[in-house]
Amino acid sequence: MLTGNILKLMMAFSVFFIFGNNLLADSANGISDSKIQQVVEKALLRFNTPGMAVSIVHDGKIIHSQGYGLRHIAGKEKVNNQTLFSIASTTKAFTSAALAILVDEGKFDWDDPVTKYLPDFKMADPWVTREFTVRDLLTHRSGLGRGAGDLMLWPEPSGFSREEIVHNLRHLKAVTSFRSEYAYDNLLYIVAGEVVAAISGMPWEEFVQSRILNPLDMTCFAGKIPAESLDNVATPHGFIGEKIVTIPRNAITGQVKASAAAGGLVCNVRGMATWMLTQLQGGISPEGKRIFSEKQRDEMWRSQTILPISKSEREYDNTHFKTYALAWRKDDVLGYEVISHTGTLSGMQAYLTLVPELGLGLMILNNGSNYGARNAVTQQIIKSYMGATAHDWVEDYYQKQLARMAKKTEEKQAKKGSLKMLNPLESYLGKFRDPWFGHIEISQSDNGLRFTSLKSLQMRGNMEIFEDNSFIVRWDNRSLGADAYVHFGENSAGRISTITMLPVLEDTDFSFDFQDLNFQRVD
Repeated sequence: MLTGNILKLMMAFSVFFIFGNNLLADSANGISDSKIQQVVEKALLRFNTPGMAVSIVHDGKIIHSQGYGLRHIAGKEKVNNQTLFSIASTTKAFTSAALAILVDEGKFDWDDPVTKYLPDFKMADPWVTREFTVRDLLTHRSGLGRGAGDLMLWPEPSGFSREEIVHNLRHLKAVTSFRSEYAYDNLLYIVAGEVVAAISGMPWEEFVQSRILNPLDMTCFAGKIPAESLDNVATPHGFIGEKIVTIPRNAITGQVKASAAAGGLVCNVRGMATWMLTQLQGGISPEGKRIFSEKQRDEMWRSQTILPISKSEREYDNTHFKTYALAWRKDDVLGYEVISHTGTLSGMQAYLTLVPELGLGLMILNNGSNYGARNAVTQQIIKSYMGATAHDWVEDYYQKQLARMAKKTEEKQAKKGSLKMLNPLESYLGKFRDPWFGHIEISQSDNGLRFTSLKSLQMRGNMEIFEDNSFIVRWDNRSLGADAYVHFGENSAGRISTITMLPVLEDTDFSFDFQDLNFQRVD
C-alpha cells in the first residue's frame, strides 16, 4: 500500500479539488480561453508543476499564446508566452529541418551514407557502417537498444564532447538487426547535427540559428544565449521527497551543450507558434519567407519506422497506425492524421501536436517532471477540436498515476537482498573501464564503498550492500531518480574483475542505460 504524506496529499486533492470534474470540450470548434485556464491550473496542481505555457494555432493564425503559474516555485515571477523553456526532444525536428534545407540546396541526399560526410563514423558492425544513411540517423531503427549510450549525454554536465560521442558509437552493441525494430535513440541525432556541420561548414547551433530561428524571428536559441535574454527563464522542477524542488543541473544557463542537436534548443511558446505555422504551411513562415520546400516538409512527415500501438490508444483514439518519420511521430487519432513529438528532460516537459486536416497546432511547455501535466492538457485541447466525447483528461491521468505509484511502492518493498557480502570489502576496490563510458573507481569511504565516474560528473554515489557480489549505488544527486544495482563478477581465479549494472526500478528513465555498461578491471 502507498503510505506517507504524499498519499494523504494526493487523496486530499482527489476529494476536495476545487475545480471538480467539469473539464469538457466546448464543441467541435475548440475550447475557450477560460476552459484552457481551468484545465491548466488543475493540471499544474495535480501533477506538482509550477508553471506552463500554451500556444494554439488554427487556420493560419495564433489564437492562443499564454503562460500560467510560476517560473520558480519559490518566486513571484509568472510564466508568460515569452518565457524560455528547454524544449528537449522537440528540438529533433529542427535538426531534421536543417538537413531538409541542405537537401533543397542540392548539397546532399537523405539516402547518402553517413561516412560520405563523417569518415570517422563507425558502428560495431562494418556492414551496418557502410549501409548507414543520413535518413537512418533520424528514424530510430539502428539496431541499438533504447537509449543506448545516453549516459554520454545525460545527466548534464556529461563530460563527453560530440567528437567522443561519435567515436564511441562503435563500442555499442546491437540488440536487434539493422532497420528491423524501433528503439528511441538520441546519440544518432548528435551525429546528424555533425552531418549538418560537415556539409554547411558551420556548427549545428549556428546553422539552426541563422537559417531557421532568426529568419522566423522566433527569439529562440540553438546555442549560446545572450545574458540579456536570460531574464525570463523557467526553472526546472521535480517532485522529490514529497515536495517540489528545483533541478539545477538542467537549468537554462545559456551555454552550448553537447546534446544540442538531440534536445538542447531553448524557446518560448510564442516562437513555437511561428514554428508550427511554418510546418503547417509547407515551410513558409507567417510572413511569407520560404525556409524549406513543401516537398521536404512532406518528406519529413513521411512514415519510416513502425511503432507499436498501446491498448489505451486503440480504446481512446481508435488508432490504426503509428509510425516514426524524420523527427516526428505520426498516427491517426479519431480519424485525423496527427503529427507530433514530445520532449522530456528532468524538470522540463514539452509536447508539440499538429493536425494538418484541421489546420491545428498545439505547443505545451512546462517546468515540472511529471508527464501528466503536458499529456492531459494536450489531450483536452486537441480532442476538443476533434469533437470527441467529453472526458476529464487531467483526472484520467491522475488516477492512473496513483495506481502506478502504488504498484511502484510495492515493487520497491519487494526487492530486498540478504545484506550479506560474498567477499571482503577490499576485494571490490579498484579502477574499472567500459569502452564507451570510460573509467570509474570503486573506493572505500566511511560508509563503505563509493562509486565515482571519472568522466560523467553526476554519476557518483555511495554503495549499499544488497547481496553476495551485488550492491545498490545511491547517487549523491538525489534528483536523478535512477539508483542502480552494481554487480561484481569474478574471473576463473576468483578475483573481482568485471562490473555490470541495472536500474533498481523498472520505470527508471531509459536514458540511464546502465544495462549497456560492461566494465573490466584495469588496475
